[in-house]
Amino acid sequence: MNTTSFSKTLTANDIGKTGSHQAGLHIPKTNQELLDFLPTLEGTVLNPSVWITCADEHGEIWKFRFVYYNNKFHSMNGRRNEFRLTHTTRYLKQNAAFEGDTFIISREFGTSTFKIKLIPQEPSNLQNPGAKVILTGWHREY
Repeated sequence: MNTTSFSKTLTANDIGKTGSHQAGLHIPKTNQELLDFLPTLEGTVLNPSVWITCADEHGEIWKFRFVYYNNKFHSMNGRRNEFRLTHTTRYLKQNAAFEGDTFIISREFGTSTFKIKLIPQEPSNLQNPGAKVILTGWHREY
């Protein structure tokens, strides 16, 4: 089977450590390959979203919401114009995600269920908890 995968190094904001009002993992508008991998969202409606089914490496099923916050185009005072993968908090907490860990999402061609996996950061990085995580964004895995 043909599998497509994307990875992201998690930040403190991604795992809810900053107290930010922003929920979930940011999906950059500039990463068209990642946007094409995820379900299509119609921007002509306010904040379109779709629930996606994800299976982790243990076979547990998770429901994440892929949403396009676009009130900038639908409200006079709207400022948001961003894609996010939300409802990830429980999964990340249950799997003891830390800043610097890698989140991977993949899907086999022709299937609707995504596979997700969390890879802990290198043990050497854990010895320096104050070290800054270099933001690398989303990357296609080959």
